[in-house]
Amino acid sequence: MRTPLIAGNWKMNGSVALINDFGQAFAAAVSPTSVEVVIIPPFPYLDAACQAFEGTVLSLGAQTLNPIHSGAHTGEVSGRMLKEFAVSHVLVGHSERRQLYNESDEQIFARLLAALSVEIKPILCVGESLEERDAGRTMEVVLRQVGYVMSRLEPDQRQQVVIAYEPVWAIGTGRTASPEQAQEVMAGIRAYQAGFDKQLAEKLRLLYGGSMNASNAAELLAQPDIDGGLVGGASLKIDDFYTICQSAG
Repeated sequence: MRTPLIAGNWKMNGSVALINDFGQAFAAAVSPTSVEVVIIPPFPYLDAACQAFEGTVLSLGAQTLNPIHSGAHTGEVSGRMLKEFAVSHVLVGHSERRQLYNESDEQIFARLLAALSVEIKPILCVGESLEERDAGRTMEVVLRQVGYVMSRLEPDQRQQVVIAYEPVWAIGTGRTASPEQAQEVMAGIRAYQAGFDKQLAEKLRLLYGGSMNASNAAELLAQPDIDGGLVGGASLKIDDFYTICQSAG
């Protein structure tokens, strides 16, 4: 059985007060122990979150990292730095990084390798635009993004990667891929991985990341190849995020 993973990507939102509220709420709540829960706040809140989440089910993630360990890179953060704050997961290739900051597949691969080198699990984000979906190119685009990374990794490295499918047209728009649409893509990714290693494909955790919320989470998470969610806006609302975590348990 694959352990469900719910990851809350706060993007450029949040506050120390919200960090503390989440820590207190999850410390008091009866959370499903069968679900791995990760909060991914902006860099300035990592220290506060590291302290506030102690003794709760909440783990800590980061939104990106620089592929170089140290040097003259003003404004950047390395994997070694993240490791000091007990960061367990890091996003690589999020659609906003691809689109707004022009991150290429090559740069994404370098970031993923940097995460693996410090034993932080990368969450590789892949997904198609509305134009690509309408053109019938969804699987072509998604498997190209997945394949560029996974085909270059050693078998033991692949086992550390989580893949999040985030249809770009459903991020922050309120639109959501239907459970059937999401399942079709997830099944395609898993079948592709079986080409490398059938055992790996069975263990690979696949997250859905496109406007998952408290209302649609249960139906999405009921799909056989959806092992969790990469949650955006709903992860900033304690009650909604807790409901999503409960749906995965």
